[in-house]
Amino acid sequence: MMDWTDRHERYFLRLLSRHALLYSEMVTTGALLFGDRPRHLDFDAAEHPVALQLGGCDPAALAECAAMAAEWGYDEVNLNIGCPSDRVQAARFGACLMAEPALVRDCVAAMRGAVAIPVTVKSRIGIDDRDSYEALKTFVATVAESGCETFIVHARKALLSGLSPKENREIPPLRYDTVYALKRDFPGLEIVVNGGIESLDVAEAHLAHVDGAMLGRAAYRDPWLLSAADSRLFGAADPLRYRYEAVLGFLPYVRARLDEGVPLHAMTRHILGLFNGVPGARRWRRYLSENAYAGGAGTEVIEAALALVRTEGDPVAAAV
Repeated sequence: MMDWTDRHERYFLRLLSRHALLYSEMVTTGALLFGDRPRHLDFDAAEHPVALQLGGCDPAALAECAAMAAEWGYDEVNLNIGCPSDRVQAARFGACLMAEPALVRDCVAAMRGAVAIPVTVKSRIGIDDRDSYEALKTFVATVAESGCETFIVHARKALLSGLSPKENREIPPLRYDTVYALKRDFPGLEIVVNGGIESLDVAEAHLAHVDGAMLGRAAYRDPWLLSAADSRLFGAADPLRYRYEAVLGFLPYVRARLDEGVPLHAMTRHILGLFNGVPGARRWRRYLSENAYAGGAGTEVIEAALALVRTEGDPVAAAV
């Protein structure tokens, strides 16, 4: 979810669910050690609970970056062992590290030694020809020696050559039973399933077998699906009844970021899918896409786009 789950996206999603754990985009250790730390680490207090996802392979560097996450106030730090991109492989982190479980164990141990917040691991079920269940069990057992208690497992293997990252999200078949088996074999670990989860119905079905379900692109394309997550998955009241409330709740945040020099389009790009399936959704998307990039564009663009949806007979937004 690099370039997707930035702080603006997370703030908006928090308006829809008070309880879902939000993850940052993956940030490399190099970006934190040698780059603009506030740009990568700053977040709004409203985002809690929120986890920082790291990419790297050096235990000392990861420990230092985990300490930064704790200092900045993150609730969890996650080590990504699932990204299959060529750029990530060239730096020797991401999914290619599934071939080195002892190194991952040492990385997690170093991170845990530096912080008191939870350190978790996100992985695939395997890579290339290392895709047997026994290999996955060995990986989890080895990494768990570090004291790691939570594994988020994308239920596809990754092919490290010949497929693009997009193809690696679509072509290798989903094997949810493999993730379920991990929970049976490691009952003391928290196992979270990821990959291909398109609705809360599907997430609920997975919870009969594992401890959690992670949604990625489905929640980005159609963020409103999170609006029922608190009542259905957390036993709490949902914060909103109507989609337009999410827009109005977002406006003060947008104004504050505009005052800091953040361009409008950096925020509106994350809300394009809010009205998916509602009459006027196309007008909403088009107006934002065509006007948010204009010099000096402000919240009036969002308000005008919202008026287009509400006057198109939107049964959700118009029901005040």
